[in-house]
Amino acid sequence: MTSEDFGGVGRLPQERRVVTEIPGPRSRELQDRRVAAVPPGVGSVLPVYVTDADGGVVVDVDGNSLIDFGSGIAVTGVGNANPRVAARVKAQADRFTHTCFMVAPYESYVAVCENLNRITPGDHEKRSFLVNSGAEAVENAVKIARYATGRQAVVAFDHGYHGRTLLTMTLTSKSMPYKHGFGPYAPEVYRMPMAYPFRWPTGPENCGPEAAAQAVDQISKRIGATNVAAVVVEPILGEGGFVEPAPGFLPAIAEFCRANGILFIADEVQTGFARTGDMFACEHEGIVPDLVTTAKGIAGGLPLAAVTGRADIMDKVHGGGLGGTYGGNPLACEAALAVLEEIEEGKLAERARRIGEAMLPRLRALAGRHPAIGDVRGRGAMIAIELVRDGSSEPAPELTAEIARRCHARGLLVLTAGTYGNVLRFLPPLVIPDHLLAEGLDIIEAAFDG
Repeated sequence: MTSEDFGGVGRLPQERRVVTEIPGPRSRELQDRRVAAVPPGVGSVLPVYVTDADGGVVVDVDGNSLIDFGSGIAVTGVGNANPRVAARVKAQADRFTHTCFMVAPYESYVAVCENLNRITPGDHEKRSFLVNSGAEAVENAVKIARYATGRQAVVAFDHGYHGRTLLTMTLTSKSMPYKHGFGPYAPEVYRMPMAYPFRWPTGPENCGPEAAAQAVDQISKRIGATNVAAVVVEPILGEGGFVEPAPGFLPAIAEFCRANGILFIADEVQTGFARTGDMFACEHEGIVPDLVTTAKGIAGGLPLAAVTGRADIMDKVHGGGLGGTYGGNPLACEAALAVLEEIEEGKLAERARRIGEAMLPRLRALAGRHPAIGDVRGRGAMIAIELVRDGSSEPAPELTAEIARRCHARGLLVLTAGTYGNVLRFLPPLVIPDHLLAEGLDIIEAAFDG
């Protein structure tokens, strides 16, 4: 960990420091260079150009030190440039950087898979293999499910996000900016209603059972359960706005899958590795998936992802049917082993719960003062507020963008999300010092208060 008892001892001063307007002059110069070199389709939340990061801060080229409530989209949970991660990566880089595991394998790949088999939900025999990104993991999980079941249809859910490849873009619900203009999409993908408590027509108390019943009915009638290879679902929606499915929804879907030979794929790309206060979010309701996809927080910032699943399923695919040139790169594997040590030795799942306990009451109190905050939700260090036009449930994306802009100007890095672009999402590093967490919440309150 990069702070002592989360009090702020780190390689960099754990303090917010705003010395120029944000973005500052040097960041604006780099932005001009970027415009001439990088296509506009590659966006950035905040065009400040980073030189350093540690613990709960990100430092830019102008010397501003921003509080980090983004973690590179849930990637740097153990802190940026975590000393243990950095040391293992450097030592590996001094030995060798690549052989391709499919050509000449190495122990660290095997060790990562052993650890994933150990920590993912369920005490059954498992297998894992490594790829580069969350989208690649989801795509491979679907491949395996189709191969193992001999079926083609795949079910996803409203408001879900699974990636930007052709198949995962098809699974993703939101059109702009992820799907617009990029069709035609992959066949045999079907979308079902999500148990979204804040927006459920008959109220949150009815959401779980009604949404599950609707999904089961539509799968049975529109597709036929015996044609479905897999159901793919995020245990807490990520880009969709940190929606926690209403209680009972996921267990009901998992039970329907078990009864009908359908594989349940938990997309834990954003929710995994202690982010929600459990090592994996599906543990909250005791769900044991057939296949789990992971990425983001797995390797402290290095590109790595994985598919972990029941051995009897994973072992069905023929030799050479899975893999990739860079999957399980040795540098990323060493980083992942260091991350797992940090999470377990530092009790970072417990720390994530403490972060949620600090954030949720303050944000709920803020909602009591501002009718534009329609919902406060989340678990652990994965928290969101949904903004609406006062007195209604109508989304307020313009206000959301303005609140984010005010936070950025004050030196707090926050992200937006949601199908309607009206959600502020907060993903602080799990090692963020307590005083920076509190100061970040002060800034959010000030942004709403004007």
